Formats: sequence, structure tokens, C-alpha cells
Amino acid sequence: MKSPFIEQLRSWFGFTRRERRSTSILLIVICVVAGLRFIDPRPEAYVETVVPEGFEKLQDTAVRKVSRAGYAKSSASVSAVRPVEVIELNTCDSAMLEALPGLGPVLSARIIKYRKLLGGYVSAEQLREVYGLSEETFAIISKRVKADSSLVRKIAINTAVYRDIIRLPYFSREEVSAILKYRDLMGKISGLDELVDNKILTEEIAEKVRLYMEY
Repeated sequence: MKSPFIEQLRSWFGFTRRERRSTSILLIVICVVAGLRFIDPRPEAYVETVVPEGFEKLQDTAVRKVSRAGYAKSSASVSAVRPVEVIELNTCDSAMLEALPGLGPVLSARIIKYRKLLGGYVSAEQLREVYGLSEETFAIISKRVKADSSLVRKIAINTAVYRDIIRLPYFSREEVSAILKYRDLMGKISGLDELVDNKILTEEIAEKVRLYMEY
């Protein structure tokens, strides 16, 4: 015997058997979801954010590259406007020379020693004559050095003795002896051209020592 109450509900809702089954399943699902949300009410609790493997490393690498690129660009800009210090060869010390690329304490000391021997540099080109200083190194530092020829120690050719003249490395012993003999004979030397004309010196030597002579 069917319950009048059940028959009344069935007639009121008008559900078929299949509809009642679907409705029951839907109610069960709703109850389960509601129960889970009650246990952990955070909506993000069941949302998993998946980060592809290696993405964080790639991201860090990209940030580092951008940072380095920005730093390099900034450094290049600063270098572009920073004036290059030019060293004066006749007043500098070894420490200043060692700051130049390619020059260590040995070469710096040789440059200072050769300066004393010459009495000073009249041109930066004379650095080519320093023992052990390569053409590659000279090419690197040539734009960073200069020589003030007014600072050189001159030789008074009409009063100088043998040791005063021979200290200049461009003269040979024979040339110094010939200069002194010519001076004794003529009494006075008016200029290097006179020595060249009389075959005492070659034109090449005369040009090298011209700024070191006074009359």
C-alpha cells in the first residue's frame, strides 16, 4: 500500500523515476562540496598554481641579464664622459706609471731610469727606446702620456766636458771625441747644422739631440 504522503509529493513535483535519480545524485554532490568548504572555507585551498619547471631559474637569469646590461650601459656612459688622465713623463713617478695598462714596476722603473739618462723626454716616442717595452704596450699607453720638452736638462755644448756629453745615449764615444776636437779647433760651435756640414754628426743624430743642446 502506497503512502498517501509519497503519492502527494510525487504528484506535486511531477518527477519521473529518472528525474528523481538525477536529483538525488545532484543533492549528494551539493552536500559533499558544502561539507568540504565547511572543513576549509578558503576558496583557493583547492586551486593549485602550477609553475613550469625551470621557469623561476629562467626568470632569475633574465633579471640578472637585464641588471648586468643596465650596469654595463651605465658604466659605459660614465666612461664615455670621464676624462682620460694624461701623465707627463718628466714629472711623474713610478707609481703613476704603474697605473697605466701594461706597465708593471720593472718597466716603470726603466722609464724613470732612462729619463734620468736622457735628462728628460722630449717626446713620448722615446718610450720605444726603453728596454723591454713592446710595441703593443707602447700603442696602448701612447695616448695616455706626454712629454714637456721645456723640462729637459740641456747640454751646453761649448762648455760641456766629455762625461756631460756622453751621458746622452744618442752619442757614440767617437762622435763625442770628434765634437770636442772640433770645438777646440774652432773655438765655438754655433749649432748642430755646423757639425752636420763638417761630417761630425749625421743628420739623424743631429735631429735626435737637437732639443738637448744649447749654445
